[in-house]
Amino acid sequence: MAIGFVSGSLLLLCAVTCVLWKPISSLQQSPKLPQIPVIVECRDHHLFISIDLPPSGNEPRFEAVDGGGLYPITEYYGAQCGYTYSVQPLVGRAVLRASYFSCHTENQNDEVFTFKFRMIIEEQMGKESSVNVSKTCSVPPFYPREVTCEENYMEVSVESGLPCPYPGAVKSDFIAAFSVAQQSAVEAIQVMLQAEGQQPEVMSLEDVANQGYFIMLTPGRIVFRSSFGQPHASFRMVNGVAVEVIQATVFFRQSWTVVMVDLVAACSLDQGSFDGHRLHWKTPAVMTPLLIGPSDLMSEYIGIQVDGQVINEQAAKDRGYAVTVSEDTVNSSIPFAAEGGVRKSFVIDNVYHELYTVELAYEQVFVDHSGVRTRQNVLRPMATPPIAHPPFSVNQTAPEERAFTVFLGNIPFDVELVSVTLNGQEYSVLTAVQMGYSITRIPQENNTFGYILRVPFDKAVVEKLYIAEGLFQYILEINWTLNIMPQGEAYYHLSSVMALFRDILPPVFDSMCSDNGISFQRNHREYDYLWDFAIGRFPLSEQLASERGYIMNNNSNTLILDVPLFTSGYVYEEINLQHFYASFEVQTRNAKTLSIEQSSAQRCLFQTTELLVCSTEGVLTVVGDITKAVPSIDPARTTLLDTSCRPLEFDDRKVLFSFGLNTCGTRVQIDQQYVIYENEIIFHRLYSTVSKPVITRDAAYRMTVRCIYPVHGTESLFVDRKFKAETVATELKDPVTVLPQMLNPMSLQKQTKPSIQRANLVAEERHQHGPKKPAQTMPADHVRVVKWSSPLSEHKFRQTRT
Repeated sequence: MAIGFVSGSLLLLCAVTCVLWKPISSLQQSPKLPQIPVIVECRDHHLFISIDLPPSGNEPRFEAVDGGGLYPITEYYGAQCGYTYSVQPLVGRAVLRASYFSCHTENQNDEVFTFKFRMIIEEQMGKESSVNVSKTCSVPPFYPREVTCEENYMEVSVESGLPCPYPGAVKSDFIAAFSVAQQSAVEAIQVMLQAEGQQPEVMSLEDVANQGYFIMLTPGRIVFRSSFGQPHASFRMVNGVAVEVIQATVFFRQSWTVVMVDLVAACSLDQGSFDGHRLHWKTPAVMTPLLIGPSDLMSEYIGIQVDGQVINEQAAKDRGYAVTVSEDTVNSSIPFAAEGGVRKSFVIDNVYHELYTVELAYEQVFVDHSGVRTRQNVLRPMATPPIAHPPFSVNQTAPEERAFTVFLGNIPFDVELVSVTLNGQEYSVLTAVQMGYSITRIPQENNTFGYILRVPFDKAVVEKLYIAEGLFQYILEINWTLNIMPQGEAYYHLSSVMALFRDILPPVFDSMCSDNGISFQRNHREYDYLWDFAIGRFPLSEQLASERGYIMNNNSNTLILDVPLFTSGYVYEEINLQHFYASFEVQTRNAKTLSIEQSSAQRCLFQTTELLVCSTEGVLTVVGDITKAVPSIDPARTTLLDTSCRPLEFDDRKVLFSFGLNTCGTRVQIDQQYVIYENEIIFHRLYSTVSKPVITRDAAYRMTVRCIYPVHGTESLFVDRKFKAETVATELKDPVTVLPQMLNPMSLQKQTKPSIQRANLVAEERHQHGPKKPAQTMPADHVRVVKWSSPLSEHKFRQTRT
């Protein structure tokens, strides 16, 4: 054993008083405070006090209180007096542990201990508030020898009446100490400190106290305490574990007897380690510095406590704790974030961190050959370092999907994505989803999550840069806003992604106006096979161009399409006697779906000569040149078949009529293939009467205008006072021979020419200088043939005469 007595006079030591501490002032009661979250618990080896840090972040201060006054608990004073004070700012709490044999603690027979403290809190404005904390603890009997290893001190206490070790068990250094004690012992208590390999040094109690050691007598025990790293401590390697040892011998002379008590403390210096998954700590299986005699010390019990709670075998298994006892060492390990510890997450420098702290208490009971028990208590608060969990992002974009796909990973379970900022525009997750952005949360390994964000290229928020022909660069900067729940502490992650994409846009024609029509041109590209071109609902081909009079030149590099004015496909607008607008459109269609994806249209201004237009809405517009009548006629006296339908405009050369096919006396005739609408522009001569003879040279003038529609393309007819057609007339080419009977009013003959799904208009002009000739004998060169083309059935006629 580490305690030896040469005499049975040890009881006299109870009269020795502690000379280390002097009262400083009387206790001043603090004003009552609002409730402060304080935890006060009596534990096996100490009093435990925990307080949450105030919002100001200032560390609370503690003062010990006894009948003599207040004693600030500083780092140095705490190590001497048995107080361990630590602040854990990342966890947000401060902890005070007080030994049952600490200074200023009331002790009743080493069974009941009363603690009194004053806690001072500095508020945000610098104002201090205080609260009194007191606690009485009843503890079970102590073991004959108790060795306690705290964070900042070592403490050993022994019973006063332990027997002397038998001579054969006494170590040589104890015998040497005994020899020195015999020579140096006086009536006053003395202390001998002996470091390994050095000569013993004998000091008075006052000298020992001045060097930072503490010795106290209780009703039934002797207590010795020392902070770590004192000059008289020694360091040893015990079974591969660093151990600090300090040995003090208390002695004095009484009459002819020397009373001597040996106090030895030994503590493992292992601070623990963290392998990324578990916290580990180890100590020698047998702490040999505590032995005096041969190595016959037997281990009776090994156990651990976590957060002051004894962990039985089943609880340890459930929580994943492990205590492995080998021949040389005892290894304890606790998994990260296991029950019993405190896990805390927080933000440092815009990076998510977490740490885990646990208060481990290791307990081992030794039994020597004489049956005397020694209990070693090790308090080892352990903590992982702050573990960073920076998020990472992966650009998973597949350009052919025409959307950014970005993965954000390593998001801990207590973190929530609250918003995304896309190229400077911030959206909450809910708003982003409502706007068509996809945000999906998916579970990952190690209790983490990931998010997948999809942003289509065509969203306005995406930046698009033109690089080269058909090559674009899409750019998206994403600022993810993440909140740690429930405290709502935010941190951010920036992802910058870009995609080069050969954006295969539908081809567009360059177009240009000329005096005689409109020209379209485009260069061939690699991806032209994805589209085709159409005029209205008809695909553009060599055959279509030939039938309609287009001039198309398609070589390996360029496609050129010249569209002469008045060929099929034009749209005519704002027609008057001076000019009109004509538009032509070439459509680009998807080769698979035939859906229109692009349109190339050109609108040009042309001078008006002669024009006749029939629309699919059933409106006929005609501009006629009357100067060809011989002799000349007065345009103001022209009408349609219904003489109330007069020209909308006229000058000395031309007249303009515009009327519905169901108005102005228009005639209609239907056969199996066509619907023909016909009207006439008529000049009214001045007639002489018997009473009022008039000499006139007015010519007889008639011009017939016709619209010929395929029957299958006409939705409603003039006969029910409505008109609507899908298509308009077939096209007649110049020069054309029209049978005389086709020119007679409402004389429809079946054509021998193949039907083309367009409307045909024929205008007939007759000039008479005497008796009227039969129409069927009229020479062909007196016929004006109207030729027209347009998706909207607008038409132009051209005169040919000899």
